[in-house]
Amino acid sequence: MTASVSAQDFDKKKIVRRLAKIMNENYVYPEKGKAMHDLIISKLKSNQYNSYDSESAFAAALETDLRSVTGDRHIRVTHDHAHAENIRNRDFGPGPESNGKFGFEEVKILPGNVGYLDLRGFMDIGIAEDVAKPAMDKLIQADALIFDLRKNGGGSPNMIRFISSYLFGDEKVHLNTFYWRPADRYSETWTDPELASQTKPDIPIYVLTSDYTFSAAEEFTYNLKNLERATIIGETTGGGAHPGGPSIISGDFVVNVPRGRAINPITKTNWEGVGVIPDIKVPAEKALEKAIELAKLELNK
Repeated sequence: MTASVSAQDFDKKKIVRRLAKIMNENYVYPEKGKAMHDLIISKLKSNQYNSYDSESAFAAALETDLRSVTGDRHIRVTHDHAHAENIRNRDFGPGPESNGKFGFEEVKILPGNVGYLDLRGFMDIGIAEDVAKPAMDKLIQADALIFDLRKNGGGSPNMIRFISSYLFGDEKVHLNTFYWRPADRYSETWTDPELASQTKPDIPIYVLTSDYTFSAAEEFTYNLKNLERATIIGETTGGGAHPGGPSIISGDFVVNVPRGRAINPITKTNWEGVGVIPDIKVPAEKALEKAIELAKLELNK
């Protein structure tokens, strides 16, 4: 439940001006950051926010306005006391919703020795290793792998790196590059075979997607697709390739700011706004059935 805030915390002028400054100084594309700044300042000056008398409605209006400039679904404006307190306390843990599984919802071996992972989030490997490592150590014993990302909304690139390290050979593979606007720097992610108990560069891989699949889940899918390392089955993904993080605007108002962008080493671009198009398009609910069918055909060759 969202806690109430004081009238001072719900000072619309203060909130809009602070949000405009955050986006102008941090959004990954400077010209878009400036355009978002100008839009909400203009609407503030023309009193277009006067009709919003609840914190949640005001936050939703600001989010809509920011997204109208960019279409960037990583931009989120919320009024949430618990979330704001976690940010103030630097508490970015998995939260109770992880249920101790850290995104690894189901790990099993299907008939025919096909490994199946229902992965609901790419949690930071630093907090999820005790679950992620035994899961991958088990799955890599299979003869084919299915990664089910149909209910995966994203997470950390370092979990992508960890899982991917099982799927290639003894040489490190360049997975992705990120550009970060605030620091004006580039960073790269590569596989590391030393992270894996075993590597299988030839094991057949199938990745299941839906229109919910987003962000880091899309990166994992996009990486494997362009490295020709997996068959993607399902629906076109959500189209979010701009990572970032939350910032307090004022009081319990929070904005998630996309500060970076992915640059795939093969395509030199990313999936922002277009999603990852599957190799085999089927409704999301039929994707697992199709993957099992293809895995059996592959293994029976």
